[in-house]
Amino acid sequence: MPDVTTPYAPGTPCWVDLAAPDQQAAIDFYAGVLGWTGEIGPAETGGYAVCQLNGKPVAGIMAAVPMGDQPAPPTVWTTYLSSADADATARSVESAGGTVLMPVMDVMTLGRMCIAADPTGAVFGVWQPVDFPGAGVVNESGALIWNELNTSERSAASAFYKAAFGIETSEMEGAPHYYSLTVQGNPVGGMQPMPEHLPADTPSHWLTYFAVADADAAVAKVTAAGGSAIMEPFDMIAGRMAVVTDPQGAVFAMIHPKPMEQG
Repeated sequence: MPDVTTPYAPGTPCWVDLAAPDQQAAIDFYAGVLGWTGEIGPAETGGYAVCQLNGKPVAGIMAAVPMGDQPAPPTVWTTYLSSADADATARSVESAGGTVLMPVMDVMTLGRMCIAADPTGAVFGVWQPVDFPGAGVVNESGALIWNELNTSERSAASAFYKAAFGIETSEMEGAPHYYSLTVQGNPVGGMQPMPEHLPADTPSHWLTYFAVADADAAVAKVTAAGGSAIMEPFDMIAGRMAVVTDPQGAVFAMIHPKPMEQG
């Protein structure tokens, strides 16, 4: 079901957001490419924009500005993993060998969050929902459909996410060297060793996938709007996908998924 009607189980990717130097330009770009609506938020939220698809929250876009004595965040999409207790999760992250980069904080009455990195350097967010559970629509055109960890050390990453979040890892049938991340028996994301086509100094990272009705047409929209294709559309086990950057350099993937097999 595209509309999310039940809480996200702890360890499940529940939200993605982007830090962009030009927030309004980013909102306009994703509106044109993925059909979102959104506007810069009020001052009390730091202008954070909760973008929507068909009236449901789909992703966040914030201004990449320095916060206190911290430099501006990088222009990247961040994957947030759901948590029942952000403080406990932060402790688990550290005990499992990860690093808490931004300590747990309240986001008004919406929830509690922190930013962390796994032992291989991949950065992710932790979200403990209160009034805001996360994405209200997934797995349909224009919405989040997959979150993928590209890691320099698969075994270390597998051990970390199991210890910190209870996420299980298993090799995906029909996809050599690709691993399914599961929570309570349900696939919630993927993991693979760092792809060979990436530069040797590319850090471990989470890649955000958005579903599209036509991957080739979507890439054409990206390039027409000033973005570029890192990997042109190609067919793979789950559908037809591409990896692109927006005009400000944020990398993301788009996929036209194959229809789900009916059991």
